[in-house]
Amino acid sequence: MKSVLITFDQAYYERILQLLNRLNCRGFTYMDKVQGRGSKTGEPHYGTHAWPSMNSAILTVVEDSKVDPLLDELHKMDLHTEQLGLRAFVWNIERSI
Repeated sequence: MKSVLITFDQAYYERILQLLNRLNCRGFTYMDKVQGRGSKTGEPHYGTHAWPSMNSAILTVVEDSKVDPLLDELHKMDLHTEQLGLRAFVWNIERSI
């Protein structure tokens, strides 16, 4: 099993939910408002007057076989609208209950 953390501009929310449903990635935790700034490019997402946009994040745990299809589709989304900002990070799950 792998954990995938997806951080994204709030404009991606519906598209990412549709993708998770299509790939049968059922369980996830959604964090509505998260702040941040990309490490290379992109505008900060601070929810302030100067930087009003906000990010969201989804943390999901999926079977190993679903990681590459999920990351491939997320990468396509990011390439289509790079200015919004979308990142995904993967960790091994050692144990769960």
